[in-house]
Amino acid sequence: MKNKIIKLLEKALNTSVEKGELPEFSLPYLEVEAPANPQHGDYAANAAMVLASQTRQNPRKIAQIIQQNLCDPENTIEKTQIAGPGFINFFMKDSAWHNALKIIDEQKENFGRLDAGGGKKVQVEFVSANPTGPLHIGHARGAVVGDVIANLLTTAGYNISREYYINDAGNQMNNLGKSVLLRYRELNGEKIEFPDTCYRGDYIKDIAGEVLRKEGDKYLHANEEETIAHFNALAGGIILEEIKTDLKDFGVIFNVYFSEKELYKNNGVNNLLDKLQKQGFIYSDGETLWFKTTDFGDEKDRVVIRKNGDPTYFAADIAYHQNKFSRGFEEIIDIWGADHHGYMPRLWAGIQALGYEKSALKIILVQLVNLLRGGVPAAMSTRSGEFVTLREVLDEVGKDAARYNFLMRRSDSHLDFDLELAKKQSNENPVYYVQYAHARICSIIRMAGERGIILPEYTDVDPSLLAEPDEKNLIKMLVRYPEMIQGAANSLEPHRITFYLNELAGVFHSYYNKNKVVSDDKNMTKARLFLVNSVKIVLKNALNILGVSAPEKM
Repeated sequence: MKNKIIKLLEKALNTSVEKGELPEFSLPYLEVEAPANPQHGDYAANAAMVLASQTRQNPRKIAQIIQQNLCDPENTIEKTQIAGPGFINFFMKDSAWHNALKIIDEQKENFGRLDAGGGKKVQVEFVSANPTGPLHIGHARGAVVGDVIANLLTTAGYNISREYYINDAGNQMNNLGKSVLLRYRELNGEKIEFPDTCYRGDYIKDIAGEVLRKEGDKYLHANEEETIAHFNALAGGIILEEIKTDLKDFGVIFNVYFSEKELYKNNGVNNLLDKLQKQGFIYSDGETLWFKTTDFGDEKDRVVIRKNGDPTYFAADIAYHQNKFSRGFEEIIDIWGADHHGYMPRLWAGIQALGYEKSALKIILVQLVNLLRGGVPAAMSTRSGEFVTLREVLDEVGKDAARYNFLMRRSDSHLDFDLELAKKQSNENPVYYVQYAHARICSIIRMAGERGIILPEYTDVDPSLLAEPDEKNLIKMLVRYPEMIQGAANSLEPHRITFYLNELAGVFHSYYNKNKVVSDDKNMTKARLFLVNSVKIVLKNALNILGVSAPEKM
């Protein structure tokens, strides 16, 4: 519906120019939105105000010119109205909304799918936790945000690849191997003073215990450097497999697991830095190499090679993003923890030095999660040694509740996740409330079937019978589902889907509590069955994007 109005506006503007009523101008992006107040119409456009500076005319006068040149061949507009400084309000005919119900029924699971992306190749990289310990709830929020953004963009017509970057090089991995060795020695009776740099979770003891059980004390007198390297690879592999298992149970599957070690093959990182130095983006200050990130707006230049000759994380990240672009991705989306906010300018500088537009890299920040139990901070086993793990949350509340709750707020805002609320089978629990709306509709359709009433086709329905305010509201909400998907995809804001679902479920439950769907009125029953089935289709389509199930019974 929104796109139809945009096309009508574009045509009206072109006609206004052709008739000499408006001067030539550069057509801007036309914003058409549903007003907060329904009395202001079904949609409102700000085209006249946007064009005022270009045409040097009063926006209300421009609005009048547009209004006079609007041509509606499909006869979908009831009336238009100029409001305020120059808004054009559109009031749509009931028949326009009713026809949209037919489209929902025809497209079913494809309703809401768009071709806005045009098959553009986009990579979404997320989670990318070091394989030094289990995933915690901070990783979990980033995992579901990344996964749903990927689902959302796929629905909007983009060609998406999900990628996990394995940070398996550097000191953190060496500390992992050392941690296992120290616990191994401890299990063999040695008294160990555990350094602060080592990992302390029980999972380290488990790995060391498994080594001891299988191979005995053979590593007690072995070369320490070789043993640490061996334990590093062993523990990293075990932990990564556990991470993959946890993610799979969370509904997150990656297309690619990319090892950081790949970047260093054939001296890849240093070769790229040499190239950038020859191009003037990197300079030497004694034994240290610096990247001129200030040339691209960063607050200070950044080190890429330390005095000891080791590359920094930034150096590896430049090489990694060069690798991404070399694989043909036209756009890259990185999902990071909010503590990496200061890292964004240097990476944007890096890709610009590589010759790519800053806009080709989008970075989504994910804030912390406060885990609560009945409104107070939750105490859990924290086998990770530092954080509550994703596995603990999954075991307690399940995949659906975990995924839905992690998406209840903007990703860049703090989130309170109440475990007790997430388990409640009541309207207080948002995921239950939405899933119950779907199950309730399935129950209505089953009950109708038991009475010999089959789900009607659109041609068997008189949509004009759907005249109750809640019915009209439901229809308008369903029609706006693809508009919501397009807006969420454009802004990379998956929380818009949960907001939409909460509202749609609320309107449906209110409608159901006031109106009988299956009644003695045959024609009304057909119309209402058709309507609630349309709600069911949209609920399921949206829940599928979230990776949350749409149960038929609860």
